[in-house]
Amino acid sequence: MTPFETLTLATYFFVLIVLAIYGWHRYYLVYLYMRNKGKEPKAGPPLDPLPVVTIQLPLYNEMYVADRLIESVCAIEYPRELLEIQVLDDSVDETRSIAESAVRRFAAQGIDIKYYHRADRVGFKAGALEAGLKTARGAFIGIFDADFIPTADFLTRLMPHFGDPGVGMVQARWGHINQDYSLLTKIQAILLDGHFVLEHGGRNRSGRFFNFNGTAGVWRRVAIEDAGGWQHDTLTEDLDLSYRAQLRGWRFVFVPDLIAPAEVPVEMNAFKSQQHRWAKGSIQTCRKLLPILLRAKLPLGVKAEAFFHLTANFNYPFMCLMSVLMFPAMVIRYNMGWYEMLLIDVPLFFAATFSFCNFYVVCQREIHSDWRARIKYLPFLMSIGIGLSINNTRAVFEALINKQSDFNRTPKYRIEGDADEWVSKKYRQSVAVQPLVELMLGLYFTWTVFYALANQIYGTVPFLVLFQVGFLYTGLLSIVQQYAGDSEVVAGLQPGRQGS
Repeated sequence: MTPFETLTLATYFFVLIVLAIYGWHRYYLVYLYMRNKGKEPKAGPPLDPLPVVTIQLPLYNEMYVADRLIESVCAIEYPRELLEIQVLDDSVDETRSIAESAVRRFAAQGIDIKYYHRADRVGFKAGALEAGLKTARGAFIGIFDADFIPTADFLTRLMPHFGDPGVGMVQARWGHINQDYSLLTKIQAILLDGHFVLEHGGRNRSGRFFNFNGTAGVWRRVAIEDAGGWQHDTLTEDLDLSYRAQLRGWRFVFVPDLIAPAEVPVEMNAFKSQQHRWAKGSIQTCRKLLPILLRAKLPLGVKAEAFFHLTANFNYPFMCLMSVLMFPAMVIRYNMGWYEMLLIDVPLFFAATFSFCNFYVVCQREIHSDWRARIKYLPFLMSIGIGLSINNTRAVFEALINKQSDFNRTPKYRIEGDADEWVSKKYRQSVAVQPLVELMLGLYFTWTVFYALANQIYGTVPFLVLFQVGFLYTGLLSIVQQYAGDSEVVAGLQPGRQGS
């Protein structure tokens, strides 16, 4: 082999090994979950006396869902004299008048609900929560984002878990009210189910650290204060505070059977914006806290799991690098012969990809009776995960070079059923150069697929198609959804829109 071929293959296999290691980690999470399946947290008796609870509702330009959120939170069953609701509105559009009107309406009914508006967005969501905490009267702090619709029994079922004074936070599982709207929403629902059921479930029940998800949970106020309060030097203030609190010795509880319904983004650009924020914030938190965590007096298993948790988004740059190297590596390996390909490539590909399938099959089997029908979306799940690699790689490098950016919240359009449309509504996300890069990679993999077929390298074709579909779908849908005024055009690019 030439030096170039040697370097190409060495880099390619190094990338595959790294991805395989993180792939095997998914098997480990499933193992943690199954091994500790019988350790589901049990709520104790109702707290006596019942404490004062403050529920904070951070808003920023949420005109379509603000009233729905406030109405649902005001319907939560809890003694009125012990429940305070803070609407923390940083909005600069019609959301202000909508939220103020809703607050006045429910305050007139005797509910302790207050409206706060800041003149600036210092600290973004973390800053709003921090400002609200200064005047909150509750010993416990619940938080709901604008796209959530908490059930009336939320506090009744969640608060008994605080009977243990060492519990600092209790997290509910997210539900998905619009998961059947399109292929994109179905895939997001499966992704989130895996995060909550297996990641949170496995980590929590095995004594590892897991994180508050920014919403649909309740904090013990003293735990927030003991951990140093809300800080806004990362875009994931929830992950940051979670690790700081657990490093201080506070224990968290995940309640999988308490579901808080919410919307998932229906627009590809909104989905990318959300994923970018989460990826960048997690790497910022990794830089901030991982050295402290590794030096802490904690069990090795806790440290190791926290390492994989906080560094997981480094997979995306490796995925991008593999995307570029896949074609030249395939050509070189083809000339080497099939034996070497089967001996080396196949085990690594299985570790990196089939662990992904196993992870989500187990998750869907755990929570859905129709799980067999749901797992047909796994190939699309893998493709869109690959298609996000450009978006999230950009986020990773922005975090590494400490590039500061605003907290870009995910637009919500109050999409609850098939008949609802979002195309004519405000808050459309803008498209930059990134989708064009995704389209070029999609075309690159289209050529690679044709090359593999022409040379009868059939074993690589399924993997190449995953990359091809992922990049073409994410890139093309981003562009079309920004500029399309005809909702039927948009729907045509979203298989599954009509209930498939």
